[in-house]
Amino acid sequence: MPITRRSLLATAAALPLVAIGRARAAEFNYRLAHDLPPGHPLNVRTVEACTRIRDATGGRIEIKVFADSQLGSDLVSLGQVRSGEIEFFSVPGLILSSAVPAASINGVGFAFGSYAQVWAAMDGKLGGFIRNEIGQRGMAAVGRVWNNGFRQSTTSTVPILSPDDFQGLKLRVPASPLSTSLFKALGAVPAAMNLDTVYSALQAHVVDGQETPLALIQAVKLYEVQEFCSLTNHMWDGYWLLANEGVWRGMPSRLRDTVEQEFDRSAQDERNDLAKLDPNLRGDLAMAGLKLNAVETGAFRQALQRAGFYADWRGKYGEAAWKLLEDAAGALS
Repeated sequence: MPITRRSLLATAAALPLVAIGRARAAEFNYRLAHDLPPGHPLNVRTVEACTRIRDATGGRIEIKVFADSQLGSDLVSLGQVRSGEIEFFSVPGLILSSAVPAASINGVGFAFGSYAQVWAAMDGKLGGFIRNEIGQRGMAAVGRVWNNGFRQSTTSTVPILSPDDFQGLKLRVPASPLSTSLFKALGAVPAAMNLDTVYSALQAHVVDGQETPLALIQAVKLYEVQEFCSLTNHMWDGYWLLANEGVWRGMPSRLRDTVEQEFDRSAQDERNDLAKLDPNLRGDLAMAGLKLNAVETGAFRQALQRAGFYADWRGKYGEAAWKLLEDAAGALS
């Protein structure tokens, strides 16, 4: 067909639109998975970070967040980020320890007594040690560690007031050797389960209790299937934001710096969120019908010492790592 002036102008007018459309398309499309519900501060702040990353990079990086184990269980997602099937994964150190044994050391039973100790350790030498261990296993730790909180014990049978109250108790724990070891040492019968199965397991009395931070007890509505909440503060754990090593190193350095900066900003925001939320959660959970009680932790630490828990894990982590923990938390064994 002959080319007319009108058709030539129409074609020329369409070209900038095509170019603009291509410029706006993301150059890097990534997925980020985690196991927490959408309303949890970690998810809220993660989504905010991804929005800022998209804007700060002019749309070159698009990260879609999949909450609530949408892409699979923790262990499945951990395997996926290592293989590159997904690019980012936020995971608790307790779960990460299946691939990076040192990642659970911050969860040693009754080690930390305050957040001041926690952040001094995790933003300092202990966190640096774990970060290095992660880097040796095909993953990169992106920015600072996020807060999951001190873990508390809930039951449908009796409140936990002393170590003896754990005797024979069927207790849900995350799929972590450290968690299983801790509660076995206290006389409980731990059962490893992914977070998204906990409510139904408690409802069906497959287990008598579970242990998670207060924010998760509220978010997953565990107060509906539990009667008592004992403030044991038996572990602190955080979420590491992992990236597949190849994906992370393949990103242009300027973009990588922007990604880490925005995730760091949101990690600090999330820490602040939970610090403000924790005191209110106790009142909210009590109003929801959960019976809360304080616990004197000294007897629990003594029970673990007698059971050889600390000596055993000191040997597993090694002297160098254990020294970093005790430098921050005080002597344990």
